[in-house]
Amino acid sequence: MRFEICLSGHGGQGMVLGGKILAEAIALYQDKHVVQTQSYGPEARGGASRSEIVVSDEEIDYPKVTQLNLLLALSQESCDKYSVNLESDGILIIDPLEVKSTPKGNFKVYSIPIIQLAKNELGKTLFANIIALGAIAAISGIVNQEELTRTVLKHVPEKTKEDNQKALELGYRTGQTAIK
Repeated sequence: MRFEICLSGHGGQGMVLGGKILAEAIALYQDKHVVQTQSYGPEARGGASRSEIVVSDEEIDYPKVTQLNLLLALSQESCDKYSVNLESDGILIIDPLEVKSTPKGNFKVYSIPIIQLAKNELGKTLFANIIALGAIAAISGIVNQEELTRTVLKHVPEKTKEDNQKALELGYRTGQTAIK
């Protein structure tokens, strides 16, 4: 089993931190081999950003994604750029307020207003990456909510733990609703 994930959007949306957290949660609690890499556009904040995660039952001999099983796209640019590597039976999670045009294909598209949820429910868009992780966990089943929560809480400042936990729960509930 090899499962490839790409979290993508603009710099400053927390895709790299989200990828690190997701990779750690899978590696520590799922008994899988995991490799996480990241890339930023030259602009850093505001430019293209992505985090790639490869999960496997066996040792990983090539750390880059080749055939994505899951793509999270929080910008039109990232959706256009990375969806070409999405398997035909893969999962595409988009923010419909940011991604207006989705590519054609047999993959399953989940439309979740991640950034708007962060702003409306938690008062800050900086929680969008954690909401996205909850949705990814619910939709893909790659990691369970309890293990992901434990890992998120290890990586966020003490004063934001409660809001990050709320963000993760919100993303998980929203992801569960999307798959019904």
